[in-house]
Amino acid sequence: MHSSANFRGIVFMCLAMAGFSCNDALIKSVTGTMNTGQIMFVRGLLTTLIALALAHHFGALRPIRTILRPVILLRIVMEAVASVTYISALGLLPLANAAAIMQALPLAVTLGAALFLGQPVGWRRWSAIVIGFVGVLIVLRPGPQGFTPAALTVVACVFVTATRDLCTRRIGTNVPSLFITVTTAFVATLVGAALIVPLGGWQPISATSFTHIVGASMLLMLGYQTIVLAMREGDISVIAPFRYTGLLWSITIGIVFFAETPDRWMLAGVAVIIGSGLYTFYRESLRGRPAVAQRAVTSPLE
Repeated sequence: MHSSANFRGIVFMCLAMAGFSCNDALIKSVTGTMNTGQIMFVRGLLTTLIALALAHHFGALRPIRTILRPVILLRIVMEAVASVTYISALGLLPLANAAAIMQALPLAVTLGAALFLGQPVGWRRWSAIVIGFVGVLIVLRPGPQGFTPAALTVVACVFVTATRDLCTRRIGTNVPSLFITVTTAFVATLVGAALIVPLGGWQPISATSFTHIVGASMLLMLGYQTIVLAMREGDISVIAPFRYTGLLWSITIGIVFFAETPDRWMLAGVAVIIGSGLYTFYRESLRGRPAVAQRAVTSPLE
């Protein structure tokens, strides 16, 4: 029974990473025809409608005053900021590079949990965190060509998303995840609407672009739900490392659909980040309880 639960958790995690990665690719495909605000508005509106229908069906809706709790409000704000930063960067960076930098998210969550939640972190995991961020620097390639505004925007997105995930940890289980999804998507829609004019105004949406955004919305919902299911099945220390399958999806999609070729610096940095992350998961498994970092979600678009 225990191995079956682990297997289901692994399947859900792989599905979640596939959903998030394909969502990123579809969003990247429309960044040349629409600004970030318009993308957030259209995708957010579609995601809100899908999530609202699901929440109503499963009885997950709650009074609107629920979102006035400080931790929920902060999570919603962080989600909106993460969406703005990540979508903006996707239009300027190779998909695999953006995804590689985001692999540092579990390390950032562990760092935040130690600094702000008082979670004990030993010297081994502190070392893994430092080494992981060295891996990020390798992906960035220190120098004017590496430290571009887009790359630094993804780095900022890592820490914003880590804050979001730490807030999620503090939300009581009496608040359904679908309700949080509905409110988050709705606020992202409003933020997107507010940014349309400052970022260049509304642009006509072709049938192809609209289809891509519809697909992205559906894949986003798939990722939302399967990541929750994954975290509720089996041992997190067994399931969480499969989050890195998302990077395989991003690299493959980048090569096939965007003619992107990962260079040796990016691959070396990815190896360092993943190695430090896996070591962190291993140390948490020895502690005998789930890690905050292992509950982190890959894409800020979630």
